[in-house]
Amino acid sequence: MLDPLALPPGFTSVPHPAPTSPEARAALLENPGFGRVFTDHMVTIRYREGQGWHDAQLGPRAPLGFDPATAVLHYAQEIFEGLKAYRRADGGVALFRPEANARRLRASAERMAMVPLPEELFVEAVTLLARAERDWIPPQQDGALYLRPFIIASEVFLGVKPSTDYIFAVIASSVGAYFKGEAPAVSLWVSTDYTRAAPGGTGAAKCGGNYAASLIAQAEATRRGHDQVLFLDAVERRWIEELGGMNIFFVFDDGSLLTPPLSGTILAGITRDSLLTLARDRGLTVREERYAIDQARADAEGGRLVEAFACGTAAVVTAIGRMTLGEASFTIGTGAPGQVTQALRQALVDLQFGRAPDPYGWHVRIA
Repeated sequence: MLDPLALPPGFTSVPHPAPTSPEARAALLENPGFGRVFTDHMVTIRYREGQGWHDAQLGPRAPLGFDPATAVLHYAQEIFEGLKAYRRADGGVALFRPEANARRLRASAERMAMVPLPEELFVEAVTLLARAERDWIPPQQDGALYLRPFIIASEVFLGVKPSTDYIFAVIASSVGAYFKGEAPAVSLWVSTDYTRAAPGGTGAAKCGGNYAASLIAQAEATRRGHDQVLFLDAVERRWIEELGGMNIFFVFDDGSLLTPPLSGTILAGITRDSLLTLARDRGLTVREERYAIDQARADAEGGRLVEAFACGTAAVVTAIGRMTLGEASFTIGTGAPGQVTQALRQALVDLQFGRAPDPYGWHVRIA
């Protein structure tokens, strides 16, 4: 546990009655996978109408007790974020652009008619938990501590209206590679039956409902032997939008990049935004434009489309080798990670782990 004197103002600390032993923790960290190994502690902050955000606490990770009529269980007022804490070569710990996650959580809250958490309080909460759980960062290359902040509606009522009570919490998970087997490139099933989000909907908010809506399409992709699903727009079923949980980029034979524009139906990925900046600062031409799936197929078969990759906090940057649309499959480039994909991934990871100079102020050392 942290010394109570190190707690941010307004936070209290509750001792853990039985923390994981160093030996048991080391065994868990040998092969943590993704999202299955959880740390000992969590942060919680509560909101009540008329009282505001209060009772900020670092304590043991424990179940949240709910009345059967709790609002989140019936009306799905729930939002979340995802970011990582990284081990530096000198043994220190850093976060990557936590203020961007704080801004996005606020935007998601506003879209879902929830009370936003102050951005500075968000940063304090994730920093506190990352510092407290620094020993849970796996020793493997690219191992990290995945932080999951979320807000749920906690008022007990049955009625369609915004909740008056909320719980903000942060839990942490020791993680390795997102994709099993670390395949050099993934394959995508292009869904023509299901869409992820529609204009005017919640596609730009990071809420659980968006992911729930994607699961049936992801299951179909898996049944058909693919790693991920690719969604098209909900109106014309033609324009590429994003994967179930990642943004997408395309690289052409002239070295330029294209990614679908943010139009209210696509999540504004922080990894996406970081890659746009890195690519432009390296002199690459980047376009945020609509790109049709039939055009992508024609460009791949004609040699113009030479690389594609997906990106997100969990998977970082993952090459896309093949897509299947209906009965037709097509390979992108060589079907393996291309030079631009690998270079951008390496540049991003070096910034995240503090291995390269950071002119952007993205690498935030916290310990």
